[in-house]
Amino acid sequence: MKASTWNVNSLTARLQHVLDWTAANPVDVLCLQELKLTDDRFPLDVLRDAGYGHCAVFGQKTYNGVAIVSRHALHDIARNIAGFDDEHSRVIAATIDTPRGELRVVNGYFVNGQAPGTEKFDYKIRWLHALREYLHDAVARHGRLMLLGDFNIAPEDRDSWDPVGLRETIHHTSQEREHFRALLALGLVDSFRLFEQPEKSYSWWDYRMLGYQKNRGLRIDHILVSEPLQAQVRACSIDRVPRKWKQPSDHAPVTVEI
Repeated sequence: MKASTWNVNSLTARLQHVLDWTAANPVDVLCLQELKLTDDRFPLDVLRDAGYGHCAVFGQKTYNGVAIVSRHALHDIARNIAGFDDEHSRVIAATIDTPRGELRVVNGYFVNGQAPGTEKFDYKIRWLHALREYLHDAVARHGRLMLLGDFNIAPEDRDSWDPVGLRETIHHTSQEREHFRALLALGLVDSFRLFEQPEKSYSWWDYRMLGYQKNRGLRIDHILVSEPLQAQVRACSIDRVPRKWKQPSDHAPVTVEI
């Protein structure tokens, strides 16, 4: 089974990219972020024709929005963090039945935030704290769980093209990295780091100043798996190919094979 995460930075603008990529990479589950459309505009029929007959959608106009598209039936769908008042569409979760039992898939578009000390940074930290509490219960309840998404956190220096120059800036702050480690402490594992990976492996590059061409990127798109899944992980990789396409998303898809 293969599951992927991809911040498409507008599904309307990048729908053909999704169709082309899934045709070449027929993953079982694809978690999308930054849909930038409302539920009624989600291309259900197009994705069903492409083999993804099951979709859980939590859209939002202009910004945010997340979806799980799957070749397998989804049930027990939940939206956003229970108990956390949030006007933004950032989290969607669903359960998939597999031959080894139920698998809980949580797709998150983490808060981007701004510089430390700003209101948006405070919102990010509050949101991360609420997510940790939410996942603490979810891991205990489901056991087999996968957290995928755009985390907007570069967890280690090696996940940034300029760890010294960008130290303690957004995506790199000690507070954000502490929250990432707190997620791991729940019994989750960074599937990408289970394997030897090329140096300077990133999943996001700024559109400006030839960010991709100069490989000035960040690894901020992650797939965490619970301990019962860890022994079943066979591979995890970042596919840079779509970032080279015309008018691409600034993010590349990340895929785990279990």
